[in-house]
Amino acid sequence: MVEIPSDYHDILDKKAFVHLATRMKDGSPQVSPVWAERDGNTIIINSAKGRLKDRNMRADDRVALSATDPDNPYRSIMIRGRVTKITEEGADEHIDALAKKYLDKDKYPFRQADEVRVKYFIEPLKVATMG
Repeated sequence: MVEIPSDYHDILDKKAFVHLATRMKDGSPQVSPVWAERDGNTIIINSAKGRLKDRNMRADDRVALSATDPDNPYRSIMIRGRVTKITEEGADEHIDALAKKYLDKDKYPFRQADEVRVKYFIEPLKVATMG
């Protein structure tokens, strides 16, 4: 595991959209903007079970993330890492916490009645910064 430089923690702590790259079955990349939070050196994202990024991360734990500082578009962080844990435990509360961070809403407003929320814990293996 590689440490995220402390002077770049703030990007992941802000309301910055994170672009998550996963690998398709044929090896091609797939990128999705996601909400994220940082817990120490771990990045945690949330999605619904069965979505494309969920299927991709279950099949191949290698991912890449990038985020740009919303206050300075010339400052960014790029992370290559691996998904170390996938769990449904606490995922409903987590998406509500992310909705509070990103939308200032107490509950995630886009919830579908039949969806199962999932949390993904990502460990950085390589970190690059700019700005």
